[in-house]
Amino acid sequence: MSILDKITTIWRRAEPAVAPVREAFGRTIDADEQDWRPLTGDSNRDLPVLTQSRMREIAAWLWQTNLLANRLIELPVAYLLAEGVALTVPDPEAQQTLDAFWRDPINKLDIKLPKKVREMALYGEQCWPAFVNPVSGHVRLGYLDPAQIETVVTDPDNAEQPIGIVTVKNKHGQARRYRIIINGPETCFSPRTVAIRASFTDGECFYCNINALSNGRRGRSDLLAQADWLDAYEQFMFGEIDRNNFLRAFLWDVTLKGATPEEVEQRAKQIHAPAPGSVRVHNDAETWETVTPDLKAVDAAEAARLFRNHILGGATIPEHWHGGGGDVNRATANSMGEPTFKMYSMRQREWKHILEEVATFVINRHYDPTGREVLIDILRPDPEFTPEAVFPELTTRDTTQYAAALQQVVAACALAVERGLMPELLAGRIIQTVAARLGVEYDAAEALAEARTEAAKRQEADVFTDLPDALPAGAGE
Repeated sequence: MSILDKITTIWRRAEPAVAPVREAFGRTIDADEQDWRPLTGDSNRDLPVLTQSRMREIAAWLWQTNLLANRLIELPVAYLLAEGVALTVPDPEAQQTLDAFWRDPINKLDIKLPKKVREMALYGEQCWPAFVNPVSGHVRLGYLDPAQIETVVTDPDNAEQPIGIVTVKNKHGQARRYRIIINGPETCFSPRTVAIRASFTDGECFYCNINALSNGRRGRSDLLAQADWLDAYEQFMFGEIDRNNFLRAFLWDVTLKGATPEEVEQRAKQIHAPAPGSVRVHNDAETWETVTPDLKAVDAAEAARLFRNHILGGATIPEHWHGGGGDVNRATANSMGEPTFKMYSMRQREWKHILEEVATFVINRHYDPTGREVLIDILRPDPEFTPEAVFPELTTRDTTQYAAALQQVVAACALAVERGLMPELLAGRIIQTVAARLGVEYDAAEALAEARTEAAKRQEADVFTDLPDALPAGAGE
């Protein structure tokens, strides 16, 4: 080895080792990334965030300022809650629990329930955080503004089942995560969903929505489809006010026969509109007339009715419910109201389910404040602890026609049973159908068995009644 090679070798040993060069690479890890990747695919059935926010603002503004929009919201609220709502349960202790929950000074559901029903119609959704006393199990409901909901998280294995609520971040950059309450054990979900629900550690809440699709996470306002039409109708009505002001305006038209332009100009400088009750004197060469505009007000009335009925029809409300009687008589009014009551009845069933879900949670937490056990088993319900939300009837029933029909049906069924053309149970079910129209609910099979028992008792009583008071002399010998 030459001297140069030795020097080069020594220099290389002294040279510091050079680390291998690699291309920079990184990946962002989201702590709750699994929440946003449902197995069934991400849903695009919700409104965009800005549209959802705008929908709430417009709906609230229309309810406050637009007479027709206010009526579209307030009519269902009145029909559903005007006579009040009651939560009932057969067990006395559970009933006391529900009464205490209903009348709690914070809950005050007699006052707050109409607001919740109204806001559900306006915003399309409601979220109520639940606060449970760890000792007594007493439940109080809070309120989360829908505008504060950032995301409704759904079950990754079931897109139509919401499992949690994530709020928008506050000024400190913090968001709350509420676990949506279900009245059942966590084993209802898959292990992966249970793990996701465990990450919602800021409390529990009830979440419900309306006008939503199965694969949509957010609800929609009842006024969403009508919003533009309601605004256009209001602008039309304000335009008619200006039109009406013009209709009341008039001017004096003065005709000067045979006058030259100079004479007309000179007379125009001298003339003044006569004051009310004044006297006007002129010769036959001067004619005074009043001129009023003809703006075809009848056409405007028909246009207003067309716009109004378009909006009311979309909300399933008949015209005469908004002051437009038209050619409606009592018979047609009753038939026109039937679709509306069907819609209100469907909304009533939704609220019945919501309130019964809340009541079930209240009873469960009364007996187990920790929530580890489920007293009311949905799969094997105990009638004594199953709550029911009792709503008033949507409308007063006209029982005269049903009473007459019941009499005829009973006579016809009795004749068919007597001649062997119909079994008694079938006859009882037919009578049950008509009786349900009168608001009487019962089971035909149980009623038939009870009727046979009572008939047997009456027959036995009649046999002993017909026996003579004393036997004849010598009858016992």
